[in-house]
Parts: sequence; C-alpha cells; structure tokens
Amino acid sequence: MDFLTEIEALVTHPAWWHWVVIGVGFLLAELIVPAFVLFWFGLGSFLVMVAVLVMPALPLAAQLSIWGLSSLLMLFLWFRVFKRDAHKSLVGRASAALEGEEGLIVERVAPFKAGKVRFSRPIVGSDIWTCMADQEIEIGARVRVERIEGNNVFVKKTGDKS
Repeated sequence: MDFLTEIEALVTHPAWWHWVVIGVGFLLAELIVPAFVLFWFGLGSFLVMVAVLVMPALPLAAQLSIWGLSSLLMLFLWFRVFKRDAHKSLVGRASAALEGEEGLIVERVAPFKAGKVRFSRPIVGSDIWTCMADQEIEIGARVRVERIEGNNVFVKKTGDKS
C-alpha cells in the first residue's frame, strides 16, 4: 500500500480517534468562544465516535450526517427546551415588584403629563413613584399599576371598566 492510498483511506473512512480529536477541538474552541454552541458540536463528534466503534465500516457520509444532525438536534433542544427564559428570576426588577400593586395618587396624572403615586409600603426602595396614565386621574384616587415601560409606571384607576 502506498502513502497516497493510506491518506485516501484515512480521509474516506475516519477512525474513531479522529472524531475524538474533532470533539476535543470543539470543546477547546468553546473555551475561547463561550456561547455554549460549539460544545454541542463537540458532543456530536463523540456520538459519531461511538457509532464508528460499533460499526467500523460506517461510510463518511453517514458519519457526517450523524454528526451534523445530532449536533443540531442537541443545540435545538438546549435553546428551546432546557434553556428557557421562564426560569429566570425577576428578583430586583421593578416590574416584578410593581405590576398589580395598588396605590394612591398624590399628584394629578393626565395623558402626556406625569404624576405621582404613593404605595402603602416601599417598593424597590421608594414608596412614591412617578407615574403616567391614559386618562386624567385626580389626587386621592386609588390606582393599580398596569405595566412598566422603561422608567415609566403606567397606572389605571381601580374599578375602571374601560
């Protein structure tokens, strides 16, 4: 067997250890680019290594297909199933503490004119907040926080059906 035939055999039928080297390469690249994306491609190459150990005559096209599909499937599962934003904590966010809270208007509010609302207890460090509303609300009216948009607290009169 001459040298070129051996090289061709290595390229067309990678041995199991080739996939180990590729997998380690992806894992090392993940250390440089910490986006937790390359990790899945490295893990996919380890799956191909197992497949080549079980079936040594597995063609290169099948190996590449297993690697690509398994890597993309694991990447998809990571971002769609396991890494959902629903588990994130809202601790320390004003919107988590303010939405639904009821307070008393202490400075008149009108559309396009900010007023002030006082809550019965301090929320995120203050009991008086600047607020806005879609309608005019007089001093002394009870309001409920509907939403937070940036630094704006939007309130609505309680008991208002509109």
